[in-house]
Amino acid sequence: MLTIAVSKGRIYEEALPLLADVGIVPTEDPKKSRKLILRTSRDDVRLVIIRATDVPTYVEYGAADLGIAGKDVLLEYGAEGLYEPLDLGISRCRLMMAGPKGVKPKHGRIRVATKYVKTARHFFASQGVQAEIIKLYGSMELAPLVGLADCIIDLVDTGNTLKANGLEPRELIMSISSRLIVNKAAMKMKHEAIHGLIQRLESHVSAQA
Repeated sequence: MLTIAVSKGRIYEEALPLLADVGIVPTEDPKKSRKLILRTSRDDVRLVIIRATDVPTYVEYGAADLGIAGKDVLLEYGAEGLYEPLDLGISRCRLMMAGPKGVKPKHGRIRVATKYVKTARHFFASQGVQAEIIKLYGSMELAPLVGLADCIIDLVDTGNTLKANGLEPRELIMSISSRLIVNKAAMKMKHEAIHGLIQRLESHVSAQA
């Protein structure tokens, strides 16, 4: 049995065609079911539906053999205990620094609101910028508007949310997409099944490129 961890939402929706092309189709719709473990069209494969930030934890500790997670989550998690064999090319967006429109970036020590604390610290350290990182879990755009922070670091797709709140993108930190991750022990113990799945997914991704 192979267990694949994936989160509800955009990643799940965009992963479905990929999985279907390798013969893995869930037998139930997670939008209509409260089940967290879904059987699939293959008796030897099941899906577990969890929070996006928990996917690497489930995979690293062996509760799932494989997972699909955004690169942003993997950077923040610190995925040294995982294999990351394939960029699936789905759920693309940008991790960006943004601030109030028309306001010149502050010099010297700045305050930055983000949920990507590790990534932000690494970014500003590499730039030689002193930054106080304030961790928030949502509504990042509000922080500069009420004086909590000088700027934010967050995922940007269309940029419409930034614009609606009087913010503008300032610097691209990284382009983000979803990756296939694999438990190291599972790669050894279930090598044939996992390697075969990776190859089929890789063929599909290459064909779509």
